[in-house]
Amino acid sequence: MREGWNPAAGASFDHRCEEIREASRLERSVADTLRVIAAACAEREAPPIHAARQHLREIYGAARLRKQREQVRRSA
Repeated sequence: MREGWNPAAGASFDHRCEEIREASRLERSVADTLRVIAAACAEREAPPIHAARQHLREIYGAARLRKQREQVRRSA
């Protein structure tokens, strides 16, 4: 008898094999997702992308400040 396998536990060998295959597919899927996330993070930190994102942050910050000032003027 194989170590760790108990036929009295109710799970057939085929069922256990399918569970192992599903777990392997899940692990591969998670690993693939983590690789995509890492690639996206690296791309975001690449100098041209990083500079563009910084520029957009500055524009957004200036627009927010302008809107806040307009609100203060209207309420005063």
